[in-house]
Amino acid sequence: MMPRVLIVAGSDSGGGAGIQADIKAVTMLGGHAMTAITAITAQNTLGVEGVHAIPPAMVVQQMACVAADIGVDAVKIGMLGGPAIAAAAAEELASGLYDAPVVLDPVMIATSGAVLADDATIAAMERLARRATLVTPNLPELAALCGAEALTDPARAATDYAARMRTAVLVKGGHATGDTVVDRLFDADGEIARWEHPRIATRHTHGTGCTLASAIATGLAAGMAMPAAIARAIAFVRIALHDAPGLGGGHGPMGHARVRGEADPAGPTPNQVTLPATDHAASLAFYRALGLTAIVDSGGRYARFDSAGGTTLSIEAAAEIDGRAVVYLEVVDLDVAVASARAAGIAVDDPVAQPWGWREARLTDPAGNPLRLYAAGEQRRFPPWRLA
Repeated sequence: MMPRVLIVAGSDSGGGAGIQADIKAVTMLGGHAMTAITAITAQNTLGVEGVHAIPPAMVVQQMACVAADIGVDAVKIGMLGGPAIAAAAAEELASGLYDAPVVLDPVMIATSGAVLADDATIAAMERLARRATLVTPNLPELAALCGAEALTDPARAATDYAARMRTAVLVKGGHATGDTVVDRLFDADGEIARWEHPRIATRHTHGTGCTLASAIATGLAAGMAMPAAIARAIAFVRIALHDAPGLGGGHGPMGHARVRGEADPAGPTPNQVTLPATDHAASLAFYRALGLTAIVDSGGRYARFDSAGGTTLSIEAAAEIDGRAVVYLEVVDLDVAVASARAAGIAVDDPVAQPWGWREARLTDPAGNPLRLYAAGEQRRFPPWRLA
């Protein structure tokens, strides 16, 4: 069944964050998005101009009617609009209709700097946190939840909070300084996983937190393990940041709609083919003339092209690939995919880390056609040496 994700959050009239970003993320990752809107905002890339909270009873009615009919595989909670809504949502989640993971994104301050949660609402979040499977604060939000000392020792603050709330905590590192963004997952025993990526220099970051939480919720709804769901969600956000459309004069929206051809948690996704080339220049010109965008051109022997649908195609010197096309099937967890293939009696080489940022495992089909199971994330479409 298509993963069913209920989003409890505010509306962003500019379409970059909130319910609008949530729906885009869930949809692009193959889920069915349902909504309980907590507040209507008037905002654009320059800031929030107005907020109108929805009556708590209406928020609950939105939640209950879809849960009773359609069912819920995961819940994502974002902007709440006030303490009464937070309390009502917590009460509704305890009703028995929501036997599903809950991802709480403790939205407090918009990218533009607008305050979206007062002290009373922050206090009311505690009950929701105790119901949550995962809480996803950035560093300022962690400080609001745990006290100012969280800014100097976020690991201790997150561990203590996870123990008190009996939940997992993903501390997002985007607000920290430095060229590397570090996102860390904690439980009551301390750090259990981390993800480190180069910082992407862009002003089009509106809705990153909303998108990440909804993408994680979609993965959990599909049955993915939490670390795998987080890793895929981070990759989704990073690709959307790379492909932001450049709208607005302030903190613009990301390119949700341009995240295409990424790994499906249900199984391998064929989204990259490498073809042999005997005349590099001629092949490069040919595929450009067809309308593909060259994103890598290396040494007169290799080139990679991007398509509007997100699938990539490469050409490589024929002698380097034995004159045969190679089909790449992307997977969420390469080690798990290799183990699963071997359990089915398929001979697969051990995964190998490649210098271009991929991990891949070689195999062939019964006809001898070469295949690769691989994991690449943003490195497939947005390698550091990308041309365009």
